[in-house]
Amino acid sequence: MPAPPSPVATYVTFVRTGNLLFLSGHGECGRPFTTGKLGGDLTVEQGARSAEKVGLCMLATIKSAVGELSQVRRFVRILGMVQSTEDFTDHPVVMNGFSDLMVVAFGEAGKAARAAVGMQSLPSNIAVEIEAVVELRDD
Repeated sequence: MPAPPSPVATYVTFVRTGNLLFLSGHGECGRPFTTGKLGGDLTVEQGARSAEKVGLCMLATIKSAVGELSQVRRFVRILGMVQSTEDFTDHPVVMNGFSDLMVVAFGEAGKAARAAVGMQSLPSNIAVEIEAVVELRDD
């Protein structure tokens, strides 16, 4: 698992309130990271791989926030932002790279309400940015 990211501006990477963990928008951890637009510079497969790498980065943040991944009860909400050309329509397929990883890690608890949307641009030209809400165990 990569090292969790540090904020690059005026924000925090997570906020915990009660048993909910709100995760800021994450890109891939470290460099080099995948850049460009889906439907132009990048294939769906490259986008899905980027989304999976974002998932690994998010797992690192969760672990740093709560100590152990076993503290995750379930993923509640996922917002996937895919930098893409105007005519690109496979945003959900790209986001499956993230969701499939969470299902491997947490089983059915890795599935969540999800949106996959296209963006004209993302910070630093990253291909995929993902934010999430995670429910933690009470114990």
